[in-house]
Amino acid sequence: MKKSRIILSAIAAAAMIASVSSCGNKEEAKKLVVWSFTDELQTMIDNYYKPDHPDVEVEYSLTPTDQFPNKLDPVLANGNGAPDVFALEDAFVRKYVEQGDALLLDLTDVYNEIKGKMIAYPAEVGSYNGKVYGLSWQACPGAMFYRRSLAKKYFGTDEPAEVQKYMTDWNKFLETAELLKNKSNGKCVIVSTTGDLFKPFQGARKDPWVVGGKLTIDPAMIQYMEMCKTMKDKGYEGRQGQWAEGWFAGMKGELKDEKGSAIEVFSYFLPTWGLHYVLKPNAPNTSGDWAMIPGPAPYRWGGTWVAAYKKTKVPNLAKDFIKYVATDDAFLERWAKDTGDMVSNNNVVNKIKDTYNEPFLNGQNHYAEFAAMANNVDGKLTQGTDQAIEGIWGETVAAYMNGEKSKDQAIADFKDQVSVTLGF
Repeated sequence: MKKSRIILSAIAAAAMIASVSSCGNKEEAKKLVVWSFTDELQTMIDNYYKPDHPDVEVEYSLTPTDQFPNKLDPVLANGNGAPDVFALEDAFVRKYVEQGDALLLDLTDVYNEIKGKMIAYPAEVGSYNGKVYGLSWQACPGAMFYRRSLAKKYFGTDEPAEVQKYMTDWNKFLETAELLKNKSNGKCVIVSTTGDLFKPFQGARKDPWVVGGKLTIDPAMIQYMEMCKTMKDKGYEGRQGQWAEGWFAGMKGELKDEKGSAIEVFSYFLPTWGLHYVLKPNAPNTSGDWAMIPGPAPYRWGGTWVAAYKKTKVPNLAKDFIKYVATDDAFLERWAKDTGDMVSNNNVVNKIKDTYNEPFLNGQNHYAEFAAMANNVDGKLTQGTDQAIEGIWGETVAAYMNGEKSKDQAIADFKDQVSVTLGF
């Protein structure tokens, strides 16, 4: 009898150990909570990740971008209800990355496995103090999109290689703006808003906004300020606000001035996603009348990073998920072909870049063009305070451009406001 009890106890103990082990494995392998502000991640999960990982349950939550940080911050701070994995937008990714080990799961081991095939700058943005905390499936180099019909009308050619000769640097850009104005009798502006020029000038900086705890205004930002003033004073831009109704009207060829006269907008500065999510949906009737060139300066704009909560109970599953959506060759090849998205994996880019023919760009291979631009982008200058500082800088530039303040006064006020607001 005693022997039977011992045997039964041993069996029960073994069963308990197996059960605990099974529960642990189940937790590690079966359930992942993912939060995002973009439905792109949901499409990735539903159409690609789940079919490839049928044993994994994904609980997905979508929150609008402007509300997302306010939803995410409290749960990450107290740990109650925090997601395992979450998306981070370019505007606020560094806010989280710069909290490092205190907040995010270290992904350095994941990156070390795959870094040889990845475009460098997305990981630069996702890194802090030598560790990688966020990875992105995207590369978002920026380009200059122009209307072919206007190029033919005023340059005699719409071929990208020839049009690029008119935009080789900012001095040439201004010469071309004057040419367009003169040939069109003031009807054609080179851009609809000076706001389009911010990202290219931002990309030309040598220093970030904050160096050694002190505010730094890189010369490129002063040049941007002066460029905006020149463009406004000389009538080279359409006096529209970026993302405003007039900005979109210019894409459609429907922009008019205060007198109701038509204004032709020659070009827009947009990144990879600008083709698919801005031009195509907002100006469908202009399909085939666009082309793309590098323009005066390399830059990047936007993107989505994926990170994991430091205290996630499923760290290995979280890492595997991020590795899949941000780096996996097979997945990213399918994603790129299905969506036209510029991915950050050079293996995929080099495999597919010569196969594209974009009807919206009259058959131009936009993918090969973007591939050539992507590796020229520097992601090391991005900081968590950029969004706040650049919001103040935008107001500063507008005040100078519109003649409300002198350049010196505008800059002095900018420094004071940053000091009061952010302490730099």
